[in-house]
Amino acid sequence: MTAAPSYVELAPVPGLVNHLRTVWVQTTGAVPYVQRHLPTGGAELHWPLGGQPRLLGPLTRPRVEVIPAATTLLGVRFHPGVPVLIPGGVADVLDRGVSLGELGHSWVDRLGEAIAAAATPRASLHILQAFLLHRARTAGSDPLVREAVRLLMSWAPRDVGAVADHLGLSVSQFRRRCVWAVGTGPKPLQRTLRFQGFLALAQAGAIATGRRGADGMAGLAVDVGYADQAHLSREVRRLTGLTPSGLLGGEVDRCSCGHDHTASYAPFLAGRRSPVSV
Repeated sequence: MTAAPSYVELAPVPGLVNHLRTVWVQTTGAVPYVQRHLPTGGAELHWPLGGQPRLLGPLTRPRVEVIPAATTLLGVRFHPGVPVLIPGGVADVLDRGVSLGELGHSWVDRLGEAIAAAATPRASLHILQAFLLHRARTAGSDPLVREAVRLLMSWAPRDVGAVADHLGLSVSQFRRRCVWAVGTGPKPLQRTLRFQGFLALAQAGAIATGRRGADGMAGLAVDVGYADQAHLSREVRRLTGLTPSGLLGGEVDRCSCGHDHTASYAPFLAGRRSPVSV
């Protein structure tokens, strides 16, 4: 008997908060599920129980995937610039999905057996996070890129040149460091983070604090740095292939897929409460 479809998103375990944005367990049920993956700035690990795990590189455009029926999938979303599973530059997997085997990881089968033997999907997810925590302790990351991601968040829009100056880099140096660690230059990353900030506010049902007379979707657009609602519409269509209304199901406080993404957007909302400055 096939389980009912479900999607449960969780905050990562405390030791992985600086590495992972969110984790989840998804069950597709009796029919295949059409998943529209959207740019987040970071890579994702998708591990179907009993199947082959794949790493989805950072996206600059939407990617549509059909998840087979009766599939239970563990998901992990990395923060931008986190190199836990990618031995080379992230640009090598930009807009691509690759199996972990292709990346030369010899531990995949052994970890897969442990994950499949767990009593519940939540227990499998715990095993996966424990392994990633072990990897994270030995995986270095670029501290300048981590600071750049923090500064490029959408709550206080900044010129890329000002961020480069703050980091003590030329604009060309900044771009090279960013492409190596994140997969794109700082400007595309900033666009993605701005879009994600808009989604965070929209799905939290946030009240706009933008310019006078701008409320609802237009107000949220201003809050995260879009010039106006038309600017938001152009960028959302570029990044998702949908209009903002189509993406959110016609409402400002939900997405059309019906999933609860609270755990995923909590880091963005925390940044809004504590703005950073250059």
